[in-house]
Amino acid sequence: MKLRHESVMVTGAAGFIGSNLVERLLELNNFVVAYDNFDEFYEGKEKNTERYLANADFKLYKSDILDFEQLTIAMRDVNVVFHLAAQPGVRFSAKNPWKTNTTNVEGTLNVLLAAVRNNVKKVVFASSSSVYGSPKHLPCSENHPTLPISVYGASKLAAENYCLTFFRNFGLPVVILRYHTVYGPRQRPDMAIYKFTKAILQGQPPIVFGDGAQTRDFTYVSDVVDGTILAAESQDDKGEVFNIGSGSRIAINDVIRLFAETLGEDHVPPTIYQARKPDDVLHTHADIRKAADMLGYRPKTSIEKGLGSFVKWFKAFSAN
Repeated sequence: MKLRHESVMVTGAAGFIGSNLVERLLELNNFVVAYDNFDEFYEGKEKNTERYLANADFKLYKSDILDFEQLTIAMRDVNVVFHLAAQPGVRFSAKNPWKTNTTNVEGTLNVLLAAVRNNVKKVVFASSSSVYGSPKHLPCSENHPTLPISVYGASKLAAENYCLTFFRNFGLPVVILRYHTVYGPRQRPDMAIYKFTKAILQGQPPIVFGDGAQTRDFTYVSDVVDGTILAAESQDDKGEVFNIGSGSRIAINDVIRLFAETLGEDHVPPTIYQARKPDDVLHTHADIRKAADMLGYRPKTSIEKGLGSFVKWFKAFSAN
């Protein structure tokens, strides 16, 4: 199935990844039902959708995935559901476990039930590398043990299990994508790349939790959108789990050095190091061979190119 002239829903459509996905789906001439509660977790999400309000192929529901009846109504005549709505934030989840669980687990259950009721052809669920916890080996394949060390990771794993249960017991076509450290335009203000960029451009020192030797598989948002659409189009991935990452990793200290190259060395004050948080994993690194083989997934954006693009977007965003 090619995603052209299809009716699709994106939950969490006003968020960072969701709004980038909506943009691409509209470019591919799909009818997009956008569903978002515009939670106050961070500001500015209204700007991510207001540009599409006059588009005849875009319909916005300002509602919560916890509102099952409204969700079911919004999902009528939809063929593919991209379920990205979630309460993000590893550190937020430690302080707000009830909200994290309610949104990520009960909300996902609502999406799955509504999809069954509406005979949806496929649900693509956005999960997270947080389900792996502290890696036993790198890179992590999809068969790596899932031992989350954060409430957020545990909630995503519980949601994954609901997805697989609905596939096995109800025949609902579901595919699970484990996103790895996504960054790019419209990124949340609480995320590392955003915070580093803001601090450096303001002449402030970047703050790192830990010694900076920890590594991340930073994945540019356009590559994540590519993988997400490929998963929706594939006919052979139902009930499967895929890593969506860059397939490489880089130390946080090296990311900051790349900022120095992008902005000029004199623009980067010395890094401040603080104690590592107990629910922060030391490393993430996706084995993406399964996604490459089954979906044709090929990330295109290097960290150097991605950081340059993000800085350019951030400067334009901050000026408005």
